[in-house]
Amino acid sequence: MEFTTGGRLEVRITASDVGERVSVRSLTAAGERLGRFTDTVGILTSWTGGVLGITRRDGEHVEIEEASMVAGKVVPRTPARRRGIPSASVPELMAVGARGWPAAETGRLGEWTLRASGGFTARANSLLPLGDPGIPLAEAIGQVVRWYEDRGLPPRVQLVPEEHALLERELAGRGWTAERHAVIRVGALAPLADRAPDDRVTLSRVPDEAWLSRYNRADGDGDGLPEAAWRVLAGGPSVWFATVAGGQPGGGEAKPAAIGRCVVDGRWAGFAAIEVAPERRGEGLASAVMTELSRRALEEGASAAYLQVERDNGPARALYDKLGFADHHAYHYLRAPQD
Repeated sequence: MEFTTGGRLEVRITASDVGERVSVRSLTAAGERLGRFTDTVGILTSWTGGVLGITRRDGEHVEIEEASMVAGKVVPRTPARRRGIPSASVPELMAVGARGWPAAETGRLGEWTLRASGGFTARANSLLPLGDPGIPLAEAIGQVVRWYEDRGLPPRVQLVPEEHALLERELAGRGWTAERHAVIRVGALAPLADRAPDDRVTLSRVPDEAWLSRYNRADGDGDGLPEAAWRVLAGGPSVWFATVAGGQPGGGEAKPAAIGRCVVDGRWAGFAAIEVAPERRGEGLASAVMTELSRRALEEGASAAYLQVERDNGPARALYDKLGFADHHAYHYLRAPQD
């Protein structure tokens, strides 16, 4: 990364750049010989007492002595586009993801969106802090806490480290704890659909009892799925459910061998609930489900795909690697301390 002007290293950031994404080059350690540098990229969250605080993309917080800094500059928040990978900003994908997994109830606090769905999934029961709450941060946090407590839900915020570094530091200082780390991955849609049709996969607009019997968030055969959960699962601009018959008997009927969900929203197709019976893994069923859902999404005008995967789910990440997905951004939740 280039820090020089006329061949000289320059520090082009100040304390007024707190909140911006920066790149800083510093001496590795006090007393090290000249030329041993460390480069740090992330959000400048503080600059006090001669110490810079920078939050990296992965959420790690780094402190750098101002005296050790030899160069620094503000850099764009959106990374350069990779060849063949759809380009999108983090706020765009967060907003698309929220529409694709819509909460049963929402509230507004400035540009923040409060979401509640009876506790069904963290995504549908957490604050989405896109933009400015319109009031001082301390007051906004208080209102968020009361809104969730009024609904019998734990206050929870969905955060992307680089986008919400200042908010995360404020909440962490109040005792909120991190949980449920995940990664949003993106890929081109056409290559997913560029496979031979698979007649094992059937598509429908609503999840039937068989689909729900395989869905790991449903209770038993799915009869116990609350109304709020139904609204989330079946909600979205254009939703499709995929099923592959087979699997082990359950509830008097054979559970599906595999299922999946896809929501089409403009150029985006979002995948979720890609599940395969343990005894049928390795047969390419997950790929088959995604292929047929991709084909339908292409017909509706989508060109890009997104999905989320738990950070430590190695097998799922390997599958999506083979299907052409790449990491876009990491996110996690912060949960308020319990009394």
